[in-house]
Amino acid sequence: MNRNVGTVDKAVRLILALILFSLYFILAGNIRFIAVIGFVPLLTALISWCPIYRLIGIKSCKSCD
Repeated sequence: MNRNVGTVDKAVRLILALILFSLYFILAGNIRFIAVIGFVPLLTALISWCPIYRLIGIKSCKSCD
């Protein structure tokens, strides 16, 4: 599994994850569980690998293997 997520991309993904997690406290009812989607950008930022980037051949890091 080669890295394909760069530093700036990681930061954007972490911010997006925090925004999605905050929806749990903002929204009411069953719709608040949409915040679970925040785990996807969090996980891809932590492991520096995105399966969608792999499928379409994108690499946002400068020092990718």
